[in-house]
Amino acid sequence: MARTTGSDGGKTRIAIDVAAKHLIARVGYEAMSMRQLADEVGVQPAAFYRYYPNKQELLFSVMRGHMDRVLAAWEAESRSAHTALEKFCAFIRFHIRYHVERREDVHIGNMELRSLNPENRAIIVELRARYENSLRDILDDGMDTREFSIDDIALTTRAIIAMITGIMVWFRPDDRLSVDEIAEKYVDMGLRLVGAKKITTTKTGGRNVPVGPKIRRL
Repeated sequence: MARTTGSDGGKTRIAIDVAAKHLIARVGYEAMSMRQLADEVGVQPAAFYRYYPNKQELLFSVMRGHMDRVLAAWEAESRSAHTALEKFCAFIRFHIRYHVERREDVHIGNMELRSLNPENRAIIVELRARYENSLRDILDDGMDTREFSIDDIALTTRAIIAMITGIMVWFRPDDRLSVDEIAEKYVDMGLRLVGAKKITTTKTGGRNVPVGPKIRRL
């Protein structure tokens, strides 16, 4: 529903951000006009400039916000995992579930990076690298603890990121497998790529004890 001119400033900015995300995902950044956005929100076109100096800064805000939220969400999620093997499985599950629920953010992040000016693009690229390096750090740790067997960590990191991000291209809510089922299958595939197996548990003295394979480093 369109908002009316004179609405609360904070709510209006949120409405602009939401409407911009919908429009950019639907028609593309270059095709989206400020008048179209203003009509969507229910404000005068001039009101837009109270919140953003130009269209470029709006796009940057949308993309920066997405990356900041991804990094914060993964940091919180990763606290429940302790070993490299646990963190690796958690990363794949997190990435798939988080991104499937935020298709517009993912689409804009993939398609509109080219539309950012060099300064803004460098910031987004750095944030993306920070997120992807979280996986690289997990693989490094897993090699150090001999939980993984990998001969090229950099290539394996890129391969896994590409594999789990590619789900966004084909997954639909009515797919024969649920998001959780797909995530578990991708965990299995990811573990094969790093030469590991899922942790199993056995009862020992009334406690659950993680049991994993002993894998030699290449």
